[in-house]
Amino acid sequence: MSKKKQSQAPSIFFEEFAVTPPVTKAAKPYLPPKKAPSETAIVYCEDNFGGIDGKTANGLVRHSEKYKILSIIDSEKSGQDAGQVLDGKPNGIPIFENLKEAVADAGRLPKNFIFGISPATGMYSSIERRLLLEAIKQGMNIVNGLHELLNDDPEFSAASARSQVIIRDVRKPRAKKDLRVFSGRIEDVTCPRIAVLGTDCAIGKRTTATVMAAALKERGINAVIIVTGQTGLIQGARYGLPLDAIPSKFCAGELEATIIEAFENEDPDVILIEGQGSLSHPAYSSSSFILRGSCPQGVVLQHAPGRKHRCHFESMPMPTPASEINLIETFAETKVIGLTLNHENMTDAEISAAIIGYEEEFGIPSTDSLSRSPERLVEMVLSAFPQVGA
Repeated sequence: MSKKKQSQAPSIFFEEFAVTPPVTKAAKPYLPPKKAPSETAIVYCEDNFGGIDGKTANGLVRHSEKYKILSIIDSEKSGQDAGQVLDGKPNGIPIFENLKEAVADAGRLPKNFIFGISPATGMYSSIERRLLLEAIKQGMNIVNGLHELLNDDPEFSAASARSQVIIRDVRKPRAKKDLRVFSGRIEDVTCPRIAVLGTDCAIGKRTTATVMAAALKERGINAVIIVTGQTGLIQGARYGLPLDAIPSKFCAGELEATIIEAFENEDPDVILIEGQGSLSHPAYSSSSFILRGSCPQGVVLQHAPGRKHRCHFESMPMPTPASEINLIETFAETKVIGLTLNHENMTDAEISAAIIGYEEEFGIPSTDSLSRSPERLVEMVLSAFPQVGA
């Protein structure tokens, strides 16, 4: 186990959306030291920056190993600082009204144009298509995280050829002939596997996994994250897959193979798997594939006590942690080892009360990964898997 410590980076909030932090002087969560990204990028997030559907843009502003984010395009928040909008702390990334202003501010043409919105439809509007074509015409590569694959679109493939730019379809899975089915070799992965699941979508699962991994590394514990969505892939995660774009027959096998690759290459002490959606949510099936493909020995459940209904589904009330825990432990041979909070719409006193209440109710560690010390996340892992810290 490596004892080299990672440096402590500034605090961030949930990649999925902006939240108002509780009024308290909280410890800053550990985050991976930022590498110097080699590629410049403008991120488009019209009318969604800081919102739930702007989660890709939000995540990139706070953490990106692959791209240096120069600016955000959102006319509704033009003139503001992206960090101020998200976290109440300026970070020097400006927000502009349109592409022309963003390019002019950059001084030289940015290399990439990233579409930073994650609409429920997974498709582009006609206005968005025209803007993407304009970015291509100007000579920028396109980073596309939606289900609509632009390389398969004759208009876009012709435009990219004319301008000699690249379209990166993040959600394009490997060719079907190369897709892998579940083999059972997950049992060869001898370190603990922990899935970070949630009671809803856009609830902070990726953020909690990121903070947890960094806190473990601070202790000299080699933690590796497997990302399963487009935002983590665009951010530059080494191991991951666009799980919701893979044919269902191969989802468990592709995830299993990715975990095995990370295990063999990194010799980790623990592997964390980013969850998607919610096992109880009728609109999403990814959580079931994550539980099947990773066969986790432990699950950390992310919950938002202040959220009244599921995102985009106002008629669906949020499930209770108790019902979600029961469903997870019934569906898979695993154990929920901790409960983490998304503190949206909560005061600091309410967070503390929720943490105490959940620990009394379930007898497992509970914490807020952002407003409380990340050491609690380390304790959560070590209490369930003491061999990790040996």
